[in-house]
Amino acid sequence: MADRVIFACIVILAGIYFYATAQIPSLEIGDPLGPKAFPRLLGIGLLVTAGMLLLEMWRESANKSDTSGQEPKGDHVHLYVIGGVSIWTALYFLVFERFGYVVASTLYLLALMAYFNRGKWIANVTTAVLFAVGSYGMFNYLLGVSLPKGFLPY
Repeated sequence: MADRVIFACIVILAGIYFYATAQIPSLEIGDPLGPKAFPRLLGIGLLVTAGMLLLEMWRESANKSDTSGQEPKGDHVHLYVIGGVSIWTALYFLVFERFGYVVASTLYLLALMAYFNRGKWIANVTTAVLFAVGSYGMFNYLLGVSLPKGFLPY
């Protein structure tokens, strides 16, 4: 059941994303790909992800020997996890500007990794901090994309 919910959310998100991408104005001068290229690649990535999930669901249903049609016990727990991650992501979006990219992303990733990769605090903290700092450096210095600094003085 959870796979179907995730699949539907990915397809809906991809549709909204493609609609929003179509609203970006095209420029007649400059880069021939224009500002729509990267967002369209992300939308295609969402659809590929949805397709891979659909393929996995199809294979799983073909291999299932239990034809009773009942959900396994404890499957509702996955819905709580999806809801929790969705709420945590919404909170991340709310504090993104105030806390800044590095702090908000580090806290966001650290909490998710603490749940999904329990007990491995050194790896979780290292990964969260290095990803947030590394991606900030890549976007800010390499690509010239300004991300919110928040309350850090860098």
